[in-house]
Parts: sequence; C-alpha cells; structure tokens
Amino acid sequence: MKSFRRVTLVLLAAATLATPARQAAAAPEVHRLNLALSGNPTQLQAGDLNDFIDDYNSTKLASRGLAGIDLISYSWLYQAEMRYFVRPNIAVSAGFGQIRSKSRREFLPRISQSIVVRAEVVAVPLHVGAAYYLQPYTQGDFQARAYLGGGFVSVTQGKVLFEQFEFATDSATTLGGSVRFKGRGDAPGYYLEVGGHMWFASRYSVMLGGFYRSAVVRNLRIAQDIVDPETNLTVGEVQVEAEDTLDLDVGGLGVRMAVGIGF
Repeated sequence: MKSFRRVTLVLLAAATLATPARQAAAAPEVHRLNLALSGNPTQLQAGDLNDFIDDYNSTKLASRGLAGIDLISYSWLYQAEMRYFVRPNIAVSAGFGQIRSKSRREFLPRISQSIVVRAEVVAVPLHVGAAYYLQPYTQGDFQARAYLGGGFVSVTQGKVLFEQFEFATDSATTLGGSVRFKGRGDAPGYYLEVGGHMWFASRYSVMLGGFYRSAVVRNLRIAQDIVDPETNLTVGEVQVEAEDTLDLDVGGLGVRMAVGIGF
C-alpha cells in the first residue's frame, strides 16, 4: 500500500511539473526581429499618365473606331521588410518593394499587320518607419495585437513607359509609326498603416491590415527612343523638352498581407 501511495504521489508530481512545460511549449513565439514578406494589392493614382492615355484613346483610337487601352489604376506592391521591437509595444521597420502595372492592347488591321500599344508604370519604394502595438489578446498558443504605424517613403527608379509599335502597316492602317516615350524620376513621400499582427507557436507570424501611401514623382525626365521602322529596335534616344511637365503619382490605398519570419 505504501509503495502504491508513493507511485501515485510521484505520478501526480510529474503531471504537475509537465503541465506548465506543455503550456510553455505551446505559447506563441514573439520574436524581437522579424522579416516580413508581403504581396499587397494597392491603388495607383497615375494621374498625368491616365490623362495622356485618355487623350490618346480619344484622338488616335476612337476616331478610327478602335477600343482604347485601359487606364492604370491598381498594382501589386511586393515588399520585404525588417521589423524590430525596440520595446514590447514599439517596433521600427525598414524595407523595399516594387510596383509594376501595365495596360496593353493589340490591333490586327489586316492579315500580317499588327499594332501593339502599351503603357507601364514601374517604381521601387524604400521605406523606414515605426509602429505602436496595442495590448495583446492571447489564448493558448495564439496571440494577436493591433498596431498603428507610419513613416517615410522614397520612390526610386520611378518610370513611365508608353509605346506604340507597328508591324507591316501601310498608309491606310498606320497610327503614325512606331514610337516609344520614357519618363524617369525619384520622389519622397510618406505612409500610414493600421492592422493586426498574429503570432502562433512557431517562428512564423501573419500581418493583415491596410495602408495609405503618398508619393508623387514630379517633373519626369522624358526621353523618346528612336525606333527603326523595319525592325522596331531602338537605335538612339533624344530628350524631350515639353511645355507641360509630367508627374507620376504612385500613391493610393492598399491592403497588407504579410508573412513574418522570426529570428
């Protein structure tokens, strides 16, 4: 009987010690340093470029009964960011991303003839900022915290491209020949964000939220490619001195969907 009681006491003690161990093992892992990888659908203003596309559609295409190319209004922002918690409720972040959006239409006036019209926006935004985290909600191996943040953006390698390539057209079907215009520039800006950060019993976490980005590349440097009409290859480039300057607005609202990897 005494041996039975001793075994029972040992088992109860082991169970008591094992319970906190299991709870600790199942606790959410909140790492101070996180790499966040995200693919974010975002609005793209592209004001002056869309005005140009509107004018091109009405003067070049509609007059010939051709459908216009679509305006550029959204893009995907692919982003990589390092986020470090300097305090349990304050995190600083820095990262970079890429915005790329295009609109394209092809016309086939006659057999063996084609006209391709394309407009494209490319930008590489760099950002630094900070976020304030609210009180956590924890249940078992799950923890969620809402956050508010913001910071500065630097848009580098901002580029606008518009091209009209013609293949084997004649005087009755041409839109004026092959041509390509390019505009480049950089710009500062800012962003604001709000969302939720969720941790699990692993090194991976999830961030969901929304953001607003404000960045306008002003006075783009416009160049026109000299295109060989026979091969459509670029053989030179000339700078365009326009009376009206062209701006590229890459701002807008977006949805943040990120996976964090803790270190």
